[in-house]
Amino acid sequence: MAPNRSRRHALALLSCLALSATALPGAQAQSFPNKPIRLVVPYPPGGPTDIVARVVGQKLSDKLGQPLVVENRPGAGGNIGAEAVAKAAPDGYTLLVATTAHAINMTLFSKPGYDTRRDFAPVSMLTRGPLVLVTAPATPASNVAELIALAKAGPGQVTFASSGNGQSTHLAAELFNSMAGIRMTHVPYKGSAPALTDVMGGQATVMFDTMLSAMPFVRDGKLKALAITGAARSPAAPDTPTIAQAGLPGYEASAWNALLAPAGTPPAVLSTLNGALKAVLQDPDVRARFATQGFAAEWTEPAATARFIGQEIDKWARVVKTSGATVD
Repeated sequence: MAPNRSRRHALALLSCLALSATALPGAQAQSFPNKPIRLVVPYPPGGPTDIVARVVGQKLSDKLGQPLVVENRPGAGGNIGAEAVAKAAPDGYTLLVATTAHAINMTLFSKPGYDTRRDFAPVSMLTRGPLVLVTAPATPASNVAELIALAKAGPGQVTFASSGNGQSTHLAAELFNSMAGIRMTHVPYKGSAPALTDVMGGQATVMFDTMLSAMPFVRDGKLKALAITGAARSPAAPDTPTIAQAGLPGYEASAWNALLAPAGTPPAVLSTLNGALKAVLQDPDVRARFATQGFAAEWTEPAATARFIGQEIDKWARVVKTSGATVD
């Protein structure tokens, strides 16, 4: 073969290889998903976030045609699982079910191991719902005003349980402290179940907990609900006022879940996931299941998800700094 012709063939081959390499990310995105997806839950099995992940994961699997495998990676207030996803390949096959704690932890921890704004590409919100303020039936406070009066009469003597330092159950109470001008003493537990047990037994005075965890005990008469933390009453407890309605105007806190991918995940992959989630979160069965647990299914575009999480980081940073809460 003539030298010039050989050179032309070599250049053509190199050109094809270059074009193939350039087109590879797009081709991968177009074929997404073609293998199972890991859904990392940074908490133990059986809790509210795990339940949300399993409901969404099952339906999302049907929409995408690939298995979604829930992987529980608890520890460090949600940081261990979040850090693992932040460092995963940005290909859409490893996702994080994030919570309010991933906004709180940006201020609460000096080194959480990731940056919620920088290290993730938001896909969509999943759920949002209020917490419920509960106490034992024998507690001499049956509403928010009486609880505030009780706390003012004995500063530091009223205690509040939480499912752990830095969780939404902790910071919701610190926000309440700040806005009400009182000082309730924090008693952290390793999870919601032991905390609620001690509130029922009178070892801790009150707790701000998820409706999923607390409302069964309210219905059984083992706890009484003083108020919920949302902006409006919940269909799961229509007779229970909001804290704002009950005497603390402007108070609002919510527990939420969002789906995040590692930063750098291709936009086409995020779009595929977001579109499938829209169908899942508008499914009447999914919405009904979440409503009975005190959650509202909530689909959002990636940009709106990022804005909301940024607002939450700023909001809880102020609460952390005002309360002096720390885990380091």
